[in-house]
Amino acid sequence: MIIDFPLIFESIPKMLMGIGVTFQVLLLSLVLGTALAIVLLLLRISGKWFLAWPSMVYIYIFRGTPILVQIFIIYHGLPGLDFVRESIFWPVFRDPFGCAIVALTLNNGAYISEILRGGVLGVERGLLEAGSALGLSLRQRFLYITTPIAIRLATPAYSNDVISLMKSTALVSTITVVDMTGIARTIVAETYAPYEIFISVAIVYLIITWFIQKAFGALERRMSRHVRQETAT
Repeated sequence: MIIDFPLIFESIPKMLMGIGVTFQVLLLSLVLGTALAIVLLLLRISGKWFLAWPSMVYIYIFRGTPILVQIFIIYHGLPGLDFVRESIFWPVFRDPFGCAIVALTLNNGAYISEILRGGVLGVERGLLEAGSALGLSLRQRFLYITTPIAIRLATPAYSNDVISLMKSTALVSTITVVDMTGIARTIVAETYAPYEIFISVAIVYLIITWFIQKAFGALERRMSRHVRQETAT
């Protein structure tokens, strides 16, 4: 098989026409998913079973089922329910873009919640005991000791989740959202050259991934600068 390299390079600018939609889906899902994850985390570590168990069931469901299935259920299933059509959320669910944001947010929130929980559990107990000895309340210990350390510990896994979410945005093209992958599918239908076209979109995603990795790498180095200083001394 002969690869049409000119077609690959010609297709990349066309793919970039959908990069705005891809970034909108990524950023909205990431922000909303992170907010949801914080709520789930607080419920999970509340110490009250009637708050912890619902969050655990939610996390199990959304981590245990494929994201594509979740997208299809939300896009094809929820709009057909009468109470959804009559609710204030109908403007969201009647639009493919809104359904995509909801699906990715719900899925991503479950994963980020577990990442944050791992960060919280990674905080040394001795630090919390020291905070208690200094007279800090439980709330103060959580805000000023647990939270900063947990964020630093969770950042590497969080960066991996951001990359995973970015790749998952390609699935929204299955419900007619015109992102980069959606444009790629349109070009394939016109050119009958799926190999070259999907190589083009893969190149774009690789470049985006590289920038995300570099950004989080710089963030991790900044957050760990005190560790390097202690090592140097």
